[in-house]
Amino acid sequence: MTIDDRPLLDHAKLDLKSAGRITYRLEQSFRYDYDAPVTSVRQRLVVVPPARHGDLHRRAHRMAVTGAPARRRVVRDAAGNTIVRVHAPRVERGVEFRVTAILERVRGDGPPVLPASVLTDPRLWRPTRLTAADDRLRALATDLARHRDKGLDLADRICAEVYAAITYEYGTTTVETTAAEALAGGHGVCQDQAHLMLALCHLLDLPARYVSGHLLGQGGTHAWVEVIVPSGGEAMAIPFDPCHDRRGDARYVTVATGRDYADVAPTSGTYIGAPGSRLTTNREVGVTAVAA
Repeated sequence: MTIDDRPLLDHAKLDLKSAGRITYRLEQSFRYDYDAPVTSVRQRLVVVPPARHGDLHRRAHRMAVTGAPARRRVVRDAAGNTIVRVHAPRVERGVEFRVTAILERVRGDGPPVLPASVLTDPRLWRPTRLTAADDRLRALATDLARHRDKGLDLADRICAEVYAAITYEYGTTTVETTAAEALAGGHGVCQDQAHLMLALCHLLDLPARYVSGHLLGQGGTHAWVEVIVPSGGEAMAIPFDPCHDRRGDARYVTVATGRDYADVAPTSGTYIGAPGSRLTTNREVGVTAVAA
C-alpha cells in the first residue's frame, strides 16, 4: 500500500464499529522557527505508529525533514516504540519534521496480545514523577477499593472516577503537571486524566501503561490508558479513555506506549543558540476507506 491522497471521509457518518477493515491516513508536522541561526539541533520524535498494535497495522509511512540538511537515526525504546532521532548541524531560520502514515484496522486482529511476563514488568506497576501518589490520591484509591471490583470491572470504575474528578479544560495544566496536582485542581487535559488513572491503577495493583495517539474528530494528539490483564497463558492490553469515560474503539489510533507522557512526548529536543524558538504544529488524521 502506498501513500495516497484520497479525501478523508466523515467518520461520524460511518459504521466503524462493524467495519471489517478501516483505512486511516495520518499527517502530522512540527515546525521550529528561530530568531537567528542555530547549531546542533537534536530532535527526538515519537510520531511513527508501530508496525502493528493489536488490530491496527501500519501499511506505509514516510518521514521528511525540510529546511536544513539533517541526519536521521531510527531506534526502538524499551517499550518497542519507534523513535526517530534527527541531528541538523545548522539551521538558518527554521526546520520542519513531517510524518505521513497509512494504517489499516483489521477487525478480529486485536486487542494487543503480550507475553505473560509483562504482568510483572515494573514499568507497569511503579509510579513515576508524573504519576506519584499523595494522601488525597491514596484516599481516593482506598474508596475505590471498597467496591471490591477486580480486573476490567475495576478499570471501568477507575476510568469513571477520573472522568468525574477532572474536568477537561485546556490551558490549566502543563506537561509537567503531576496526577496529584491535576486531582487537586480538578481541571486538566487528556494527559492529566491518563496520569491520574495510571496513579490509581498503581495503587490498586492493576498493571497499566500510558498511550499516546490520535482520536478521530479531535484537533490535537490524544492520550489514554491501556490496562493489562491475563488472557490464558498470555496478556492483553485493553484501552480506556478517562477523558471520555469509555473504552477505546475504532476511533483511536495508537502511536506509542510508555510509563507517562515524558516517555512518549511527540517532539522534544535541544539546540545551541540564542533563545527565541517557536513551534508550530499541524495534524490531520481520518478515515479514507471502509470495507465490510
